[in-house]
Amino acid sequence: MPRIVRFHEYGGPEVLRIEEIDVAPPAEDEVQIAVKAIGLNRAEVMFRRNAYVQQAEFPSMLGYEAAGNVMSFGSTVTGFTKGDAVSVIPTLDMARWGTYGEVINIPARHVVMHPENLSFEKAAATWMQYVTAWGALIEQARLSSADFVIVSAASSSVGLAAFQVARSVGATVIATTRTNAKAAALREAGAHHVIATAEEDLVDRVMEITDGKGTRVVFDPIGGPAIAQLADCMAVAGILLEYGALSPDAGPFPQFAVLGKSLTLKGYLYNEIVGDNGILERAKAYISDGLRSGALDPIIARTFPFEQIKEATAFLESNEQIGKIVVTL
Repeated sequence: MPRIVRFHEYGGPEVLRIEEIDVAPPAEDEVQIAVKAIGLNRAEVMFRRNAYVQQAEFPSMLGYEAAGNVMSFGSTVTGFTKGDAVSVIPTLDMARWGTYGEVINIPARHVVMHPENLSFEKAAATWMQYVTAWGALIEQARLSSADFVIVSAASSSVGLAAFQVARSVGATVIATTRTNAKAAALREAGAHHVIATAEEDLVDRVMEITDGKGTRVVFDPIGGPAIAQLADCMAVAGILLEYGALSPDAGPFPQFAVLGKSLTLKGYLYNEIVGDNGILERAKAYISDGLRSGALDPIIARTFPFEQIKEATAFLESNEQIGKIVVTL
């Protein structure tokens, strides 16, 4: 029987168990995949720790991303043949369609035949980060070559993907990070400018970089008090896309900046993209083209074997990495 990762209670990496589980045949609209690589995401850590929008029903599977070969598919599925190399666009229910396992079933609309030049490891590190970044920056903010964009918490996989998506349209990337420890790596990954917020004045540096105009687009997963400071960095008619809440603290509403500069502050969710068939198809086309051309190239921080799933997710929680953590089978 295939090996599947499940957890029977909330907690740290130690609650993860590799178990032999019989995997059912794919439903009529599903594809069954023999997994070669799994991409890890912070959402899975939050889910396992009971700090996510979804709650577990024990024992629970988990996982959003994977890549492998098609084993079989349901009666209504078209466009795939046995053996095809495919990767998974995260679904909206990781407990039902978890990806931490040797064999998984995934709805066909979330399965992509990725470009042949892409390894399984990079394919498993692709879709969460690029769909999230593309949806915010291109689909919603309409980022262009005339724009500056602030990408905060920039060493995350989504932050690094945002660099590449922004560069693909010619925009200028301003990355923020707490200290200068990761500054060189962020420049190497594609940031035009890096601001260490614990060591430099964010607003002064942004205004210096933009000749006093500010940035039209901000892409932020932190929230809290940082929102008011980011609003002060923005240009007239700018848009701030808030896609996370890493800060546990509430912050003041920046009413004077919002009113004075006609700003838009928008909460942004990944499911706005994957929940709409038309938008999802645009995302697939844009990202596939970018992967094929090399404009988009997933950065992998480290790989672990499947047997070290606990160690891999512990490393994810350490925040030491720059890029994606991938588990291989």
